[in-house]
Amino acid sequence: MFRKWLEIIFDHKISLRERMFRLVTGISMVALVFILVLGRSGVNLFILPLSLAYIYIAAKISIKKECINAGAAAIVVLLLLLYPVVFFTGGGLYGGVPEWFVLCFIYISITLEGRRKGVFFLLCIVETVICYYLAYHYPDLVMPNTMAQAYFDSARSVILVGFLTSILLLFQNYLYEEENKLTKSQKKEIEELNQAENHFFSSMSHEIRTPINTIIGLNEMILRGDISDEVAENARNIQGASKMLLTLINDILDLSKIKSGKMEIVNVSYETGELFSEIVNMIWIKAREKGLEFRLQVDPSMPSMLCGDEVRIKQVLINLLNNAVKYTKEGSVTLSVRCERVGVNQVRVWYSVEDTGQGVKKENIPYIFDAFKRVDEKKNRHIEGTGLGLSIVKQLVELMGGEISVNSVYMNGSTFLVTLEQDIISERELGTFTLTSRMKVHEGEQYRHSFEAPGAHVLVVDDNEMNLMVVRKLLSDTKVQIDTASSGAECLRLTQYQHYDCILMDHLMPEMDGIECLHALHSQPGGLCQDVPVIALTANAGSDNQQIYRKEGFSGYLPKPISGALLEAAVLSILPKELVALSETASQSEIGKDVLIFEQAKRISLMVTTDSVCDLPESLKREFGISICPYYICTEQGRFLDESELMADELLAHMAEGRKGVSQPPDVQDYERFFAQKLTEAQNVIHITMAKHVSDGYQNALEAAKSFENVTVIDSGHLSSSMGLSVLYAAHMAENHASRDEIVKTVKKLRRYISSAFIIDSTHMMCKSGQISKRVQVMCDALLLHPVIVLRKSRMTVSSMEMGSFYHVIKGYVRKTLANPRGIDRRILFITYAGMDEESLQYIQELVRQYCPFERVYLQKASSAIASNCGPGSFGLLFMRRNEASISYSEGYR
Repeated sequence: MFRKWLEIIFDHKISLRERMFRLVTGISMVALVFILVLGRSGVNLFILPLSLAYIYIAAKISIKKECINAGAAAIVVLLLLLYPVVFFTGGGLYGGVPEWFVLCFIYISITLEGRRKGVFFLLCIVETVICYYLAYHYPDLVMPNTMAQAYFDSARSVILVGFLTSILLLFQNYLYEEENKLTKSQKKEIEELNQAENHFFSSMSHEIRTPINTIIGLNEMILRGDISDEVAENARNIQGASKMLLTLINDILDLSKIKSGKMEIVNVSYETGELFSEIVNMIWIKAREKGLEFRLQVDPSMPSMLCGDEVRIKQVLINLLNNAVKYTKEGSVTLSVRCERVGVNQVRVWYSVEDTGQGVKKENIPYIFDAFKRVDEKKNRHIEGTGLGLSIVKQLVELMGGEISVNSVYMNGSTFLVTLEQDIISERELGTFTLTSRMKVHEGEQYRHSFEAPGAHVLVVDDNEMNLMVVRKLLSDTKVQIDTASSGAECLRLTQYQHYDCILMDHLMPEMDGIECLHALHSQPGGLCQDVPVIALTANAGSDNQQIYRKEGFSGYLPKPISGALLEAAVLSILPKELVALSETASQSEIGKDVLIFEQAKRISLMVTTDSVCDLPESLKREFGISICPYYICTEQGRFLDESELMADELLAHMAEGRKGVSQPPDVQDYERFFAQKLTEAQNVIHITMAKHVSDGYQNALEAAKSFENVTVIDSGHLSSSMGLSVLYAAHMAENHASRDEIVKTVKKLRRYISSAFIIDSTHMMCKSGQISKRVQVMCDALLLHPVIVLRKSRMTVSSMEMGSFYHVIKGYVRKTLANPRGIDRRILFITYAGMDEESLQYIQELVRQYCPFERVYLQKASSAIASNCGPGSFGLLFMRRNEASISYSEGYR
């Protein structure tokens, strides 16, 4: 039995916890024998076999039923019951029992889990304290022990407890070391498995691309011929299916490499204009086929050359644009590019892909970048795709040190925003230019070769005969003289006596691969093609191959499968110009005006927006580019937009006749439309609202902002022009390139420094709007009381009641409000009013000049939404208290 017990403990197939439970329980049983023997009572000898049998049965049942925690708890209960018996019969403090009880604590630590561990630890401590207490105060309960026997028992207990504890710890260390070795071994196996998986995916990609290259190439030859409509339709379907399969292979390969950490970002110098040209040429046809308008908006101040991973940037943008075209039935797809200098030789580039498609539901936005996850599956079941694209895009952007976000309103389109920082290679600006089209074969259009070069001699090197045939056929109309070689050795043999103007070479070939052949070609003694440009034409589409081939000395890189148009373009780019005669279509071809537009339009980095209740002069709104989302005014005649459709004076006159006029904030959908529109003008939006406890505007805007990652909603804590002060500060900071976080932090800090107090002439309007009760309104009329309304912690409260005629009250209000001139920022003051005449306004201005003159004073008429609540004759003095922020940013208002 003991041998079997040891075998189980050393068996790695059994869980570590079960093995530790068996070990500790076995040691506890040995310890129990010594403990009970210490007690010199005959009862102990009767208890011993029963206890051992109990522990054995409890351990066996708990292991069999896989409830080790319960079995361990049952054994601890027995130990706690036996300890007092042995303690008092074994001499108490002067026996060897206390040392043995340390094992009980160890047993609890190793075997129990969860709350039971804490409970039994506490019970163990309490029981120990009680035993010691009783032994001290009631020594008669302890069986007496001689001093010699006490020393002997204690020494024996210390030795045996130390020995058993050491065995336990040594064995536990052994088990953990074994487990650590096993973990390392498994980790190594996993790494080897990952390497095998990557090799498999790479090989699979190469092997599948080779037949796809044949399918696409020969299918293109069919489309070039004079064929019936039915055959043409079938050929186009084959073409579409082949490209879909190719996309799937690329996605799986990239996902595999990212998952294994093998995906590397290789930063190289690249021309921005060329990058955008290639992207346009790949996307605009797809957009046109669906009847969509494709727009390209590029910042003309963008540097003409940057340093970044051109391949990955192109992959990200094409993936996003393909996605936009796929999910857009009508309207447009727009690629906007904007840059901003962030260092001496560095720019931050924003790439925005916007569509007018179906958008994404709010609840699905958090999952949009998950692999294999397709949101709104029922609605999108007819759209091709695996759900890998956006997951790969997000991971690639993060690998490049950038950020990606999505803003979407369901059924109103989506906007994906990618931000990357890149080094500047050339300070020359990109400017505005026209791109010529890449010579592509468009669906339904007759193929026309782009050039002829009968005097040119080209060598194609590939170990696959089908690939050689495809290249020959695709270049046949160009009248180029083509030789073929099925191996690297044959290539070297041919170049020994024949000069070629261009060589197209496969990479993965047996015996001598393409890279080895290229190096041999460049150093070939007596070779005639040492300086001839060589293009890597290969199905090896793994990560970073373009950079690898460039580093090895290739003149270009074309991944299979290849279209005739790109193959012609590649060959044309490196053939000597004197051998080439461009066709008429190639020299005159341009992408249509409806597609290629490098517009001057550029999005600003950050826009500050607010609601119409901010009560700012139009001049300041224009100066700082502040966009306004209007509130509504509801009357018997309908709902009107605040200010633009119904002015405050018109509303007050309407309400003076006893008719209805109630303000209403924009609803969630209104804010969503507003934010979506503003994000076409700016990369980020900060929206500042009225105090959240005064209006539902804040909550509605906050809910709408959940559809956008680039919209931040802030509660100003104020209303009217005091809210406008926060907006101005934020807009000025944005104009000076402050970050979003800095602006949010400052606006929140400014809440306590803004003085926001209004005095009300008549409380009738406040009563109608529900701000005060009818009883208070009657009392105010009877006693000539005028409430002073202030904003504290985003709540509107009455700070005081002024009594007397309104002109008398105005003087007292101005004096109290401006009582501490030293603490006031005197740069700007808003006197915001509703329904006041010129004489009253001049009187107020004179009082202000007497108590605290300001550098700049704005007489601001309150918006309709504000006027509908405060009524005619009301006004407020709105300004900033002195603080660091006000001193720093007030200069912007001069």
